[in-house]
Amino acid sequence: MQSENTLLSVAEAEYGEHYRDHCLAMYQTYVESAEKISDRRHNANTFFLTINTALLGINGYLQADGSGLLGLAALAGVVLSYTWYRLIKSYRSMNTAKFKVIHDIELRLPFSLYDAEWERLERGENPAVHTPFSKVEGWVPIVFMVLHSVAAIVIFGSHIYGI
Repeated sequence: MQSENTLLSVAEAEYGEHYRDHCLAMYQTYVESAEKISDRRHNANTFFLTINTALLGINGYLQADGSGLLGLAALAGVVLSYTWYRLIKSYRSMNTAKFKVIHDIELRLPFSLYDAEWERLERGENPAVHTPFSKVEGWVPIVFMVLHSVAAIVIFGSHIYGI
């Protein structure tokens, strides 16, 4: 167990009679915290998807209107999409760390449910069996970055070259 030194701070004999009850309660709380990160990630994805979609709509409106703000909306979309991409990577690393700790805790419990599930999914290494959501969701902000970048190039190119 890689994090043995940081995972166990007090031995069962030193802790007292409620050691196992407290361990189980802490495990349950920790699993809930992993679920909360997934909820926050979902909310962030919804937020950024909404904003990016709105920016593309605004780009269409401003282009039809001939507004000079069009390029700024496209650049804002690139920045927001990059921020979204970085946030997804951050959530992915937090969840990865949390689930490693959960797997370590499960070594001390009667069942290793999360580890068994991950094993059945071939640890995400076989796309025919399972592709982790975090790998798929990472492509969405990249697609938006490309769309906003193309819009910015077209907009600035038309202003520079009079196209």
